[in-house]
Amino acid sequence: MPDYPIHYAPQEREQQRQRMASLLEQLAPNEGYNLTSLPGVRFLRSNRALKLVPVLYDPGIVIVCQGRKRGFFGGQTYVYDENHCLVVSVPVPFTMETDASLEEPLLAIYMHLDFKLAADLMLQLDQLGAAAPGKPQGMLSTAMDQRLNGSVLRFLAAMIEPTEAAILGPALVREIYFHILNSEQGPSMRAALAMQGQFGKVARALRQLHARYSENLTVEQLASEAGMSVPAFHVHFKSVTNTSPMQYLKSTRLHQARLLMVRNSITAAAASSEVGYDSPSQFSREFKRLFGNSPVEEVKRMRADFAVPPAHAASVFVSSH
Repeated sequence: MPDYPIHYAPQEREQQRQRMASLLEQLAPNEGYNLTSLPGVRFLRSNRALKLVPVLYDPGIVIVCQGRKRGFFGGQTYVYDENHCLVVSVPVPFTMETDASLEEPLLAIYMHLDFKLAADLMLQLDQLGAAAPGKPQGMLSTAMDQRLNGSVLRFLAAMIEPTEAAILGPALVREIYFHILNSEQGPSMRAALAMQGQFGKVARALRQLHARYSENLTVEQLASEAGMSVPAFHVHFKSVTNTSPMQYLKSTRLHQARLLMVRNSITAAAASSEVGYDSPSQFSREFKRLFGNSPVEEVKRMRADFAVPPAHAASVFVSSH
């Protein structure tokens, strides 16, 4: 980490926050996820508080410029707000709530994790001796220091102007990645992204599961492909995802079915078949158990509450957005 921190007076810091929120309000005019000229970046606006919503995030970085989100995972609470960003290195299902209102909407940046960019930066950090040992974690809440805030402000200012967004945007995304990878939580994130050891085997199993969620997958098959015994696979899978392989598969199918119904306007029966369910009635029961609404009610709610963008083309993971 740099040993020459920048210090702002509280008034300057508040002005910086207000400027970030003002820019992001322009960049996110619609409630829900707003697309940008950068394929891996979306801007989020939420005009209402949300309570205990099941989510499945793609690997990525969430930077909140106004409002607050809380993620509940593995008995821990992960706060991401004006002072903390959320980093997800493997897709994990968790529960989330949002503090927001029409008068003061939640405004956030969502960056799909660019594994190549992260790997390039990790290699450079290693070569410069900046690497430190860390325990891999699937999800981290990382403090927003002054340098990271400065990078985010410059990024938002550039994204307002199409030419600057196209030319400067990618370099400023790289700058944001650098500050996060070089932060106090950086070693944990770098260890997770390196995908070594048992964590790495589970991470690769998750990729397989997301690519083949509609197939009749078994724990024995996933364990064998991960190079583990079934008992060891169960233990390490739960340590990373906080759930069992079959419960994770079910959650992935249900999140994908919900998006198929919203995006493609297909029926619950068609969505259930597409994600691998043999029984539409079983699908409807499990869907309501997870989301608290029937498929028809949930699709209606999603369309009313959010501008749901098309799927991120480069993503290999199912997600809830």
